[in-house]
Amino acid sequence: MPGLRRPTFVVFDIDGVLADVGHRLHYLASRPKDWPGFFRSASDDPPLDDGVQRAFAAHADGHTIVYLTGRPENYRTATQGWLTSYGLPQGALHMRRSNDHRPARFTKIAVLRELAKAGEIVEFVDDDADVVAAASTAGFNVHHATWMVVTTVEQGELFDAQDVEGRS
Repeated sequence: MPGLRRPTFVVFDIDGVLADVGHRLHYLASRPKDWPGFFRSASDDPPLDDGVQRAFAAHADGHTIVYLTGRPENYRTATQGWLTSYGLPQGALHMRRSNDHRPARFTKIAVLRELAKAGEIVEFVDDDADVVAAASTAGFNVHHATWMVVTTVEQGELFDAQDVEGRS
């Protein structure tokens, strides 16, 4: 119909893009990994200024903000509370089903494809190189967030958690 414009979305991952998870990566270094401790500590994450500023800029440009995280659904209240506590723009929050342990590169691309049916995805911002590559291959405009400063070992633990264990 003439005059109707499809919504435009800018989609943000949370951990490593908006939230600095560095202080809780030690939970992933233990064997077995302490997933409850890792996720319980998420409320204490400081914001990552680069990601937060990008979210505010996208919102100011008139885009609909969408949050797409690998965090399990049972942490929805804490995650929404964190977003609100830092005044991030309102937006739909897509989370992993609590029993879904597929790699993030599969779960996130599935959500992006669903969102693309409802509007144009202008940009997807994620810190996981495997997710970034999969989204780019799927035809999405992706920005690889590299602003969270952690050691190579810590980054490896996080990405292993996302891609091998399908947890974050």
